Amino acid sequence: MSIMMNIAEAKAKLSELIARAEAGEQIVIARDGKPVVALAPVEAVATAPRRLGLWDDAGAEIPDDLFLGPDDEIQQAVALWEAGPTFPSS
Repeated sequence: MSIMMNIAEAKAKLSELIARAEAGEQIVIARDGKPVVALAPVEAVATAPRRLGLWDDAGAEIPDDLFLGPDDEIQQAVALWEAGPTFPSS
């Protein structure tokens, strides 16, 4: 069954119209007697659940000291800093 209703009446009965559209009825909303929109239920989109830890299956290994281990560049810079004078003589 299909019904057509003007905007003012549809505003007053929106929740009823939504329930009827969900039940499968065709609802057409008109302006000045001319159809402008139709209400239709939205079909649920099936999505696969998101997976965490994508690296688990890739075979990649992250070393334990990757971020906590000593950094060679920083250690060299510190050694140069400590070996040289604080203020160079001019």
